[in-house]
Formats: sequence, structure tokens, C-alpha cells
Amino acid sequence: MLPTLQLQDRILVEKIRPRLNHQLHLGDVVVFSPPTRLTAGGYDPKAALIKRLVGQAGDTIAVEGGQLIRNGSPVDEPWIAEAIDYEMDAFTVPEHMLWLMGDNRNASLDSHLWGPLPDENVIGTAVLRYWPLNRFGQIRISETLSSG
Repeated sequence: MLPTLQLQDRILVEKIRPRLNHQLHLGDVVVFSPPTRLTAGGYDPKAALIKRLVGQAGDTIAVEGGQLIRNGSPVDEPWIAEAIDYEMDAFTVPEHMLWLMGDNRNASLDSHLWGPLPDENVIGTAVLRYWPLNRFGQIRISETLSSG
């Protein structure tokens, strides 16, 4: 999740919204249990992973020309430091699934490799960085995610 999160960052995770089946928002930084494909490959099923929500059920996601495309439109992602260096064919996210990608797209083990995440795997959303103190502040920036 570089550059948004650094290795020593400590974050506060809000876990209520997923438990109440409230809709997550595009751009949310999501904490989740690894999908079956990762646990089958040796990941600890009790581990908590973190990625950004870029597609919800019914969205068609692709990567073309170094940019994320959702439902046919380029997505403005101010948190991305460099263009994506791979292509990804269009994929429509199934019901009860999410498409998650890391902010460091070129080095991220995310949905473009392991597919959609069942929404039941969501633990919560990252809302606040509390350590280190010089980086203290909100993480939730989903309001800035837009197409166009």
C-alpha cells in the first residue's frame, strides 16, 4: 500500500460498518482475511491484509495504458505514484465480491492476481493512522475517487 501506508505505520480499523452490512465505498482502504487462493498458497488464514477497494459487485474493471478503468472510464487515483506497468482484461465483479488493489500497483499481490474477494472476508476499513505521530491523520479518502 505504499506510498499511502509505510511499513511502520499503525492504523485504527473501523469494524462496525461491515458487520452491519453497510456498503463500503470505492476508495476505502479495506482490511480483510486472505482469500482461499492465497491461503491455499500458504498464507496464514488468520492474517489481516490491506488493499484499496476499486470495484464492487457489477463493476467492470480493467487496466489499459497504465490506468485503472472502471465501467469504461479511467479512474482518477491521486494516491498512485506511478502508472501501472501491466494490462488486465476487463472483468465484471460478481455479486457479494469486491475488487481490491494495492496503491503500489506494480508490486502488489492483489485482485489482479488472485481475483475477487468475497465480501464476507472484510474485517473493516482503515480510518486513521496514529503512528508515527508525524504522519498522524485520516486515511479514508474515498470521497476523492472518481471516474473521468
